[in-house]
Amino acid sequence: MLIVMGFEEVSGAVQSPETAPVHERYREEFPVTRELIYLNHAAVSPLPRRAAEAMKWLADDSLHYGSLHYDVWMAAWEGLREAAAKLINASPREIAIVKNTSEGIAAIAMGIHWKSGDRIVAFKEEFPANYYPWLRLAGRGVQITWLSIYDPVDKIIEAIPGARLLAISHVNYLSGYRVDLTAIGRACRDHNCFFFVDAIQGMGVFPIDVKASCIDALAADGHKWMLGPEGNGVLFVRAELLDSIEPVEFGWTNSASYADYASRDMTLRPDAARFECGTLNTIGCFGQRASLELLLEVGAEAASAAVLSLAGRIYEGVRERGYETLIERTPETAAGIVSFRHPTIDCRVLVSDLKREKIAAAPRQGWVRTSPHFYISPDDIDRLLFELPRV
Repeated sequence: MLIVMGFEEVSGAVQSPETAPVHERYREEFPVTRELIYLNHAAVSPLPRRAAEAMKWLADDSLHYGSLHYDVWMAAWEGLREAAAKLINASPREIAIVKNTSEGIAAIAMGIHWKSGDRIVAFKEEFPANYYPWLRLAGRGVQITWLSIYDPVDKIIEAIPGARLLAISHVNYLSGYRVDLTAIGRACRDHNCFFFVDAIQGMGVFPIDVKASCIDALAADGHKWMLGPEGNGVLFVRAELLDSIEPVEFGWTNSASYADYASRDMTLRPDAARFECGTLNTIGCFGQRASLELLLEVGAEAASAAVLSLAGRIYEGVRERGYETLIERTPETAAGIVSFRHPTIDCRVLVSDLKREKIAAAPRQGWVRTSPHFYISPDDIDRLLFELPRV
């Protein structure tokens, strides 16, 4: 390939860096590509270079100056709220910084004042974080209508009238099935049903518009598709509903007067930060903000197009080799996760064999789960397929 003054000549056409494929433009941002073909973003993502550097800056700042620059630390918190809000078309005042998705879900599940006889719509195939909190409410007399994420949207919508809340994941953690948030959300709004979304397997790669999809609350950890560190996530709560959810954990930073240590006024903060009950994971906030700003730079449309293309390449490739895939992919429901299995070779053996070839995937419930992000190249996918034994 001929390189001329920062441009690449490909098949006789001159291609500028701005129009190059997204994986080429950002591959150097991910040093992991020098060590591995990383196809495990549905578990824990590698850090982009700028996120690691941001966290290193905070560590060095604390090492040399203690908390002298605390104002810069607090600016990182606000920067994270702003970046997360932009990613989902929300206001920074509607974003709380939490430890993980589970904490965000628990804040909603335990913060609503439930009455015996209230009804929830939930889904059987959910990850435990979006299953246990709702199941636990049965002990308070809350009724649960259990559906399948694979049910037709019309069947899901039929269950909404009379329900107080519906909780669903944007993308299923195992199959990669992506639901129609807008259709479900509008039906919830029409019937005054609280719409909660576990966005951990979608936020950061697929466009989410909390206003257009009528989402009332959303939680997502940053260490998967949002490319951040573990122990740092976000909780969105629609501004109009803040007062209807009681903070479950109450510490010194829940109150509006948190900066006045002598105050004993427990009036809550006027925004979603009322759900933050103490000092935040500041080093994580530095990294997460940098990662979200990277994703905003890439753009959700470009990231999702790249991920869908890569995952589709895996899907078609493994099926051609005789593997069974967990679900059929369609344009409406496809996401970045592809799970497949060999008829005779255990998934753990396959994943272990791939690891020896420096390809990272995950064994999940009998399936090999793969999950490429936008910086992965088509050649990386072809290498994966080459290493898989044919059926």
